[in-house]
Amino acid sequence: MKNNRRNFLKLGSLAGLSVLSGWSSDATGATNTPKASRRPANFNMSGYAAPALDTVRIGFVGLGNRGPGAVVRMSKIEGVAIKALCDIRPERISHVTKLLENTNHEPATYTGSENAWKQMCEREDLDLIYIATPWYLHTPMAVYAMEQGKHAATEVPAALTLEECWQLVEVSENTRKHCMMLENTCYDFFELLTLNLARQGYFGEIIHGEGAYIHDILEGNFSKTKYYDMWRLKQNMRNGSLYPTHGLGPVAQIMNINRGDQMDYLVSVSSRDFMMGKMAKELAERDAFYQQFAGKSYRGNMNTTTIKTQLGRTILLQHDVTSPRPYSRLHTISGTKAYAQKYPLPGKISEGHEGWLSSEAMEELEENFQPPIVKKIGELARQIGGHGGMDFLMDWRMIDCLRNGIPLDMDVYDAAAWSSIGPLSEWSVANRSGAIDVPDFTRGAWKQNTPVDVELTKGGTTQILAV
Repeated sequence: MKNNRRNFLKLGSLAGLSVLSGWSSDATGATNTPKASRRPANFNMSGYAAPALDTVRIGFVGLGNRGPGAVVRMSKIEGVAIKALCDIRPERISHVTKLLENTNHEPATYTGSENAWKQMCEREDLDLIYIATPWYLHTPMAVYAMEQGKHAATEVPAALTLEECWQLVEVSENTRKHCMMLENTCYDFFELLTLNLARQGYFGEIIHGEGAYIHDILEGNFSKTKYYDMWRLKQNMRNGSLYPTHGLGPVAQIMNINRGDQMDYLVSVSSRDFMMGKMAKELAERDAFYQQFAGKSYRGNMNTTTIKTQLGRTILLQHDVTSPRPYSRLHTISGTKAYAQKYPLPGKISEGHEGWLSSEAMEELEENFQPPIVKKIGELARQIGGHGGMDFLMDWRMIDCLRNGIPLDMDVYDAAAWSSIGPLSEWSVANRSGAIDVPDFTRGAWKQNTPVDVELTKGGTTQILAV
């Protein structure tokens, strides 16, 4: 026990449960009790290179908002075979099947049953399950896929509770199958530039980083058609940093989290809900469908979470998806020699208090430190698209790593650690912003694990088909 502030036994007794019982959760995934420890690792997945796959045979599950775009992007990458599509709604299957009409892909389809995805995972001719379903299905699907001998790639967040985080870690280690969280922001162009600059020592020692997900989707959360079975509105009945990984991922890579540093503990505070409860009440007065959501507790408009790392760095994360504010992912890196910030302005860099570098100096910096992956396929990625091209960079890199038998840029420890901020922040908010430890999912291996390869020293051989 480190001190009274972070005494897990005390925290467990406050919740009326033993620390050995893990995290309890209700139907929405809210958590209230920390788990103190887990059994030692039996294999280190950091830096693990699975056997090379000349052709990566993929099954997709979840063809609502994110899935169709992923299918189209993958169809443009060499060495990909789209073998199966799955969604509980037949009309989504039909929609995506039409998107593949002018390609060489003729996938089998699975639909009409809540367990159809399991049948797909059980196929012997699949190497990778690509998961783009509602959040609460990410861990069950990824775990089952790995247990069936497939690699798993899941949309964000990968898990909603600490128990789920540990499940992902342990199953990945036991099966030696990759579990990659599809954190596309790590492949956005300015974020890649700052990662490369950090590796070259441009920022000096990294002191502090900031990230955010500020996106006004209030009306979308209450839409009857945008999110299947209103799943995202139901998730917003939790109170914490519910979607932390978009802002955290790029900062964590720059700080070498799980690969030289580790998140130690966090504190989190939320404003009250000024908007969601009110909107639910107003809608319920006009439409009986919304009565099930009236009178419920919703997360505060703004959540602010602060993290301290083992090496003494700090990270600030913010989450707000209802206030009428401009979109922001607030990518900020502060070092002993330089500073970078993106949002609300385009990416800017400063070397002192005098102000930002000039446009000419920024162009020179970008030219000299352009990351190898951007040099190689950046322009093609922009043409193909997916959030400006970062989605395609992510998909291409994952396939190229699998085809060349090299480690993925993001492993299961990243998926677990970055996702764990959600439930940990919920506990902190519920306990007057008390500090709580971030579990070490690497069980000490972070001290020896090597940083992500940004030089493209291996691989880079996968071609892009005609755009």
